[in-house]
Amino acid sequence: MVDGTAVGRRERKKAATRAAILDAAMALFLERGFDGVSVREIADKADVSPKTVFTHFPQKEALVFGDEDERHERLVAAVSGRAPGTTISDALKAHYLSEIAAMRSGPQRQILTLMEETPALIDYAEKMWFRHEDALVAAITKEFGYTEPTDEIRFYVRFALQIQLSATHEANPESTIDAGFRLLDEGWARYQEARDQSASG
Repeated sequence: MVDGTAVGRRERKKAATRAAILDAAMALFLERGFDGVSVREIADKADVSPKTVFTHFPQKEALVFGDEDERHERLVAAVSGRAPGTTISDALKAHYLSEIAAMRSGPQRQILTLMEETPALIDYAEKMWFRHEDALVAAITKEFGYTEPTDEIRFYVRFALQIQLSATHEANPESTIDAGFRLLDEGWARYQEARDQSASG
């Protein structure tokens, strides 16, 4: 039997190491730019080995997005935990605007600036964003009571995620988000109506 105290200690040590690596990486990135910093320099500043860095972060770009797990949870919760009477689209619209506002203020603003200056980070961020697709598809599929997602659900989620990417770089993200969901919802509303009629029939 594994000692629970020992497990807890190991987890705390792992979390502390991860935090130290993130702090070191961001300090160096903000000082010299993403491309001007090596993984070895980050490891030295965090007092760990390069191997330890890669144990926690599979590639250098991941060091800029240390909160990705939290972002994933917030996105799924925006849909699965939305208030009664709130549509999926309205929940996503509110969530996107909240996330973009947070990204454009405080410490997050520095990360956004770093991304805008580094094409490799923009590419990584976009690929990473679509990693949330399966979880969002699963949440909607479960809500509708299906055992498998339909093509309509998959397309809805893919396009809905694309709206956020487009809005992030716009001066007026709210206008972009409204326009995107206005077009998307025309087809989605018909799909939901047909689904409801099928369920009641």
